[in-house]
Amino acid sequence: MNVEQSRDSPLEERRLLQLAAAGDARAFRSIVQAYASTVAGVITSMLGPGDDADDAGQETFIRLMRALPTFRGDSVLRTFVTRIAMNVSLDALARRKRDLRFVSLGSTEDTGSGDVHSVDRTADEEEDQRARAQLVQRAVDSLDGKHRAVVVMRLLEQRSTKESAQLLGIPEGTVMSRLTRAMQKLEHILRPVLDR
Repeated sequence: MNVEQSRDSPLEERRLLQLAAAGDARAFRSIVQAYASTVAGVITSMLGPGDDADDAGQETFIRLMRALPTFRGDSVLRTFVTRIAMNVSLDALARRKRDLRFVSLGSTEDTGSGDVHSVDRTADEEEDQRARAQLVQRAVDSLDGKHRAVVVMRLLEQRSTKESAQLLGIPEGTVMSRLTRAMQKLEHILRPVLDR
């Protein structure tokens, strides 16, 4: 069965789901292949790259496999998988918080700037862009789970307010208020650095 076909046709997707729920390993592999990039995008946005993200990706598909027999199809599979990935990410963030007992805004990494002068402006600009991206990622990482989830859904995944609310299981008004609060926090953290 063609994976792309299963994603385009609700009937084909439903058939693939039925096969996977009945224990067909090939059908489940097709689902994993079809939604791996969706899961990776959500989890990496929430947790950053690394072992935690890899573990969360595996946990997402384990939970999906366990949930397939009870999946009623009230939402499209992409939405269902995204919701599982978000919940796994939030669980991982809660574990991190318990384990660390504090949230660190970042590290004192050596930027390697020293006294070396580069003649390549493009390389300097690329390095500056990478540094800014790292600062933004650290700022997003500093948000608590519920605010980070809204930022990921609305700004990084570019979901609508309605879809974000459905995926997170909260009212649309809560999505908007959390997004506003998250943006205020991000602006407070980033303004002094980005204004330089």
